[in-house]
Amino acid sequence: MPSWLFNLSSLRALDLDDNSLQGQIPTTISNLQNLSYLNLSFNMLDGSIPSSLGNLSSLSCLNLYSNKLNGTVPRNLGLLSNLVLLYIGNNSIEGTVSEVHFAKLSKLKYLDMSLTSVVFNVSHNWIPPFQLEYLIMHVCKMGPRFPLWLQTQRSLQMLELYEAGIVDTAPKWFWKWASHIRYINLDHNQISGDLSQVLLNSTVFSMDSNCFTGQLPHLSSNVVELGLANNSLSGQISSFLCQNMNGRRKLEILDIPYNALSGELPHCLLHWQSLSHLNLGSNNLSGKIPELIGSLFSLKALHLHNNSFSGGIPLSLRNCTFLGLIDFAGNKLTGNIPSWIGERTHLMVLRLRSNEFFGDIPPQICRLSSLIVLDLADNRLSGFIPKCLKNISAMATSPSPIDDKFNALTDHIIYTRYTEDLLLVIKGRESRYGSILPFVRIVDLSSNNLSGAIPSEISSLFGLQSLNFVTNLTFLSHLDLSYNNFSGRIPSSTQLQSFDALDFIGNPELCGAPLLKNCTENENPNPSDENGDGFERSWFYIGMATGFIVSFWGVCGALLCKRAWRHAYFKFLDNIKDRVYLATVLKLSWLRYHFRRYRIRIKWNSILTGLRCPRSCKQERMEERGSGES
Repeated sequence: MPSWLFNLSSLRALDLDDNSLQGQIPTTISNLQNLSYLNLSFNMLDGSIPSSLGNLSSLSCLNLYSNKLNGTVPRNLGLLSNLVLLYIGNNSIEGTVSEVHFAKLSKLKYLDMSLTSVVFNVSHNWIPPFQLEYLIMHVCKMGPRFPLWLQTQRSLQMLELYEAGIVDTAPKWFWKWASHIRYINLDHNQISGDLSQVLLNSTVFSMDSNCFTGQLPHLSSNVVELGLANNSLSGQISSFLCQNMNGRRKLEILDIPYNALSGELPHCLLHWQSLSHLNLGSNNLSGKIPELIGSLFSLKALHLHNNSFSGGIPLSLRNCTFLGLIDFAGNKLTGNIPSWIGERTHLMVLRLRSNEFFGDIPPQICRLSSLIVLDLADNRLSGFIPKCLKNISAMATSPSPIDDKFNALTDHIIYTRYTEDLLLVIKGRESRYGSILPFVRIVDLSSNNLSGAIPSEISSLFGLQSLNFVTNLTFLSHLDLSYNNFSGRIPSSTQLQSFDALDFIGNPELCGAPLLKNCTENENPNPSDENGDGFERSWFYIGMATGFIVSFWGVCGALLCKRAWRHAYFKFLDNIKDRVYLATVLKLSWLRYHFRRYRIRIKWNSILTGLRCPRSCKQERMEERGSGES
């Protein structure tokens, strides 16, 4: 930051956000006594927050978010009586913050200390001097006791205490108090309590990975997103879905996997027409997936994995034209994989592993140009791998921006962005993918009864998989074709040779690298010819020759038969020749002219040098030249 900047004593606003600024914030910043707005966010400033900032008595906005600042929070920031906004999150700040840091901040409305190592240590009965509207403290230690001072805040619109180290029971006053807050995120704490009689009213209410028990809470019609994943909730799912509600339901995101909910999906599901993301995975649900689920026309993502659903995939799902994610893994579903799935051209994830599906893999799957995850492992599928898999363009090219209208992996809700996550099995290990899911490319057909040769076309599936947004890798980082009935030679000179032999285990008739079993000379080096490829290739060459003859004589024959066309054609060629000749002559003349000027300029420079240099200078140069030659 330039030093002259801090001599501008009349400066009232200084906004330098996102300018790659480096170095420390100088203590001379206190010279700007009239400064009321200071924004240095999203830079690379380091060092500690200067305590001299506490002398800027007119300051109403102090935004130091997302830098490399360290040290502790200066106590005299609590003297800024006009401060309305204090954002110091996403830095390496540590230490303790107490009542002293907020002593005179009576006008403070926006506070962000998130993504720091700050410990919020205030007395249990502390009454703050401010009335906040935004409180963002995720990953900042607020616990272990539930902060009772929150109930003094009557103007809060956004409360984010994600991973705040709270290990306590939610107090009874909290639920009524929270009903006036639009956005609440208490994810990844150890907050407990029975939700059976709780009524939620916030637009967004997320309490994933806590210790809540009882049945699912009651909702008002204002709730748009409800997240209660990974708790200890139980009871019948119908009790929640069939609850009475005043006004039109607005719920768009229902994310309640990893609980102990039971029962069948009831007809009341029809009442939730606004649902776009429905995640009921990893519960104890059973019965058939009802046909009425196809009436949820706004559905983009449907997770029913790791339950006990039986029967087939309902035909009515073809009515969900925005559907981009289907995860039915780990159930007891049976029947054929329906061919209509190929109509869902915006489908990005199809995960049907660990069920009882049988029959062929429908070739209509190849129409799913946006597909990035195809997981059909551990079923009873038979037949051949479709050669047309190469037509799935999302697996053959680098990821490209997707129209949000059809992007099932993200959605925008007030104040935040909702992101889908998915549990995938890669190299025998389950891993969860969230924000990087759009960059994953997976085909898993292992543990089926597939047979025939592995099509060489599968090697053309190249794309980008960047799990850390830095390294560019060949698309097919993992391919599992184990325990099927494939036969013949593994296609050579492809990506398939880069995989481990274990990815092909359980196919005794396969041979060739990376397997140790060599193919004998008697084996057909191109088994695909047995399926008629040689016949198709012959017709390809015949068609190509026929096309050449027809196109050649179609042009030449017309010129021979039509005198006027012939004259016009050769006149056109003459004009092209004249233009090329003229352009060449002009270019050579231009080069010759500039070369001549260059030689004249050099000559004049040598003459002028001779005029400026006296006889003695010339003698010295000659002597130097002579000594150089010797």
